[in-house]
Amino acid sequence: MKMEIPYIVRRMTLEDLPEVMEIEKVSFKRPWPLSAYHYELTRNDRGFYIVVRLKERGGEGPLLAYGGFWLVVDEAHICTLAVKPEWRGKGLGELILYSLIELALRLGAEIASLEVRVSNKVAQNLYRKYGFEEVGKRKGYYSDGEDALIMTAFDINSQEYRTLLAKNRKSLERKLKGRRPWWNWIAFMRR
Repeated sequence: MKMEIPYIVRRMTLEDLPEVMEIEKVSFKRPWPLSAYHYELTRNDRGFYIVVRLKERGGEGPLLAYGGFWLVVDEAHICTLAVKPEWRGKGLGELILYSLIELALRLGAEIASLEVRVSNKVAQNLYRKYGFEEVGKRKGYYSDGEDALIMTAFDINSQEYRTLLAKNRKSLERKLKGRRPWWNWIAFMRR
């Protein structure tokens, strides 16, 4: 189903990496190096990465957000998610999360998991909205010594979870839609 929103969501390519790295460096205390993303896109057949770009008349605008997961057996482990600082709070983090879960479902995932800083309450609330539960803690997980919460959404193929996803999708589309009505979603799975 097509979502009418003012953004393009598609798979990440090597051409996206300069802009990904700009966001990476301002979003994380210990950013992944360019070589890690290059490896993920060219050599890791279990890594799946997407970007959100502003849709402009006739094409793509700047890169605003990105995310990715590793598919290990039936688990999609979300390993990165970042939004350009000036675009935070506009629903793009949720758009990335929703899109990652949709892609994971298409690839046969049954579970989605991630780590999040114990201090990042905004992200934790978003993950809870999408059915993630706290299942553990990793002491000193981050380079600055902060702990991470381990959060997991179980049975994402269930009808109950799909109903939650559909409800959140409608809410997200309403949130994102009003920005510029002539824009359309380009499904990242088709690229």
